[in-house]
Amino acid sequence: MRLTTKGRYAVTAMLDLAMHADAGPTSLADISRRQEISLSYLEQLFARLRRGGLVDSVRGPGGGYLLALAPADISVARVIDAVNESVDATRCGGLSDCQQGDTCLTHHLWNELSDQIHGYLESVTLGQLAGREEFRRIATRQRQRLDDNQIPTVSS
Repeated sequence: MRLTTKGRYAVTAMLDLAMHADAGPTSLADISRRQEISLSYLEQLFARLRRGGLVDSVRGPGGGYLLALAPADISVARVIDAVNESVDATRCGGLSDCQQGDTCLTHHLWNELSDQIHGYLESVTLGQLAGREEFRRIATRQRQRLDDNQIPTVSS
């Protein structure tokens, strides 16, 4: 299975945003520090997430990003799709071009696996993840580290 850093980071950043939604807009700098993701990379991801209708930006002092929808209405698959990422278990990118223009023997198996993975990720929402105790414990630890100024800024 191929899920690149782009998809993983997008889901991580969106979950961070969901878990801090009660505090108002969240700056990308805060997400960058908590999740140790480059600020410039987050800026690229959030431009796509905004175009995908998943986040809204708030300008000015105290600005940042807010979820455009309720966390319960945002599936993990939708986040991955918004950043033009795919979950693809085939070696041909799902194009049936496995062997010099032809479909390989196991193409349909791997394509069906990709569909199953996407279906699973479609069934999991940010709201479900944010409500799980193990995720809340990690978010609390990350906030505490940020509050204690123990997290260095991640360079571009």
